[in-house]
Amino acid sequence: MKTEVTELKICPRCGKAYHGSPALSRADNKTLICSDCGTREALDSIGVKPSEQEEILETIHRSMQS
Repeated sequence: MKTEVTELKICPRCGKAYHGSPALSRADNKTLICSDCGTREALDSIGVKPSEQEEILETIHRSMQS
C-alpha cells in the first residue's frame, strides 16, 4: 500500500496553513507562498480589485471540490 505524505506549510504572506505545491511570490521571486496568495498577487498585477479576487478564489475552491 502506498502512503502519501503531505507536509503542512505556513504561508508567510497570509499566515494560513496549506499543503501541496507552493507558488513563487511575484514580490521578490524567491519566497514560496500558498496558491491562494499566488493567485491574489497575479490578479492584483492585472488590476483586479480585492473583492473580485475573493470571488474568483471562491469559484476556484468550489470547482476543486467537485
